[in-house]
Amino acid sequence: MPETIFTSLPQYLLTSLVLVVAQVIYVLFGFGSGLTAVGSLALLFPEIKDVVVLLLLVNLPAEVLVAWGTRHALRWRSLLGLGAGVVVGIPIGARLLSRGDPAIVLTALGWFLVGVGLIFLRLPRGGRVQPPAWAAPPTGLASGLLTGLFGTGGPPVIIWYHLSAADKTAFRGHLMTIFLLMTVVRVPSYVATGLVTAPRLWSGLAVLPATLLGAWLGHRLHVRIGERLFQVLVCVLLVLLGAMLLLKPHPH
Repeated sequence: MPETIFTSLPQYLLTSLVLVVAQVIYVLFGFGSGLTAVGSLALLFPEIKDVVVLLLLVNLPAEVLVAWGTRHALRWRSLLGLGAGVVVGIPIGARLLSRGDPAIVLTALGWFLVGVGLIFLRLPRGGRVQPPAWAAPPTGLASGLLTGLFGTGGPPVIIWYHLSAADKTAFRGHLMTIFLLMTVVRVPSYVATGLVTAPRLWSGLAVLPATLLGAWLGHRLHVRIGERLFQVLVCVLLVLLGAMLLLKPHPH
């Protein structure tokens, strides 16, 4: 059997369960996979790099399908500005990840999840602010840095489109297109820094059935659940996961 990052069957099954939930959220709303899964899986794996690379691999199918299906609803001007910042930020974040202290990374991730959850709970429903064009590259840069470092670079661009009140289809399409761009940039960055390894590739294939199941369920639920209520529940979960990471003993 090929070597994977899983050390036991229960660990593999719990990982699969987390990825089903993460993909449901991702396909339902166009974001939340990394924020949910990284916080959860960091409690199962001592090596945060395993988690970040695994999510890079399993999110790609959903990103391609949603981005292609909503391509006619995209506003390319904002996408290009955000994308320029993303391209610059991801390699920097990837290098920090490859050289960082795991304890520092996990502590930063805990505070990051708590902060994101609280911010999202306080955000208005949208439509009150139109972000200026000059702010797109810095916003993309922040997303790129967070993506390269944690694999969870969504919050800056989510806030951008949340405040601009994009409709449901455009909101999800823009986010998934940006995340697809992030994935395309991250792959060579992670390969160059030695983060993509054979065990991590085999692990991505091993959990593929779980991710496909989650994507299918997310699509089925897309028009059947109240978006605002679900976002509130996700925010509460993010705060709890961040707090758990901050309380968890970290390796030295």
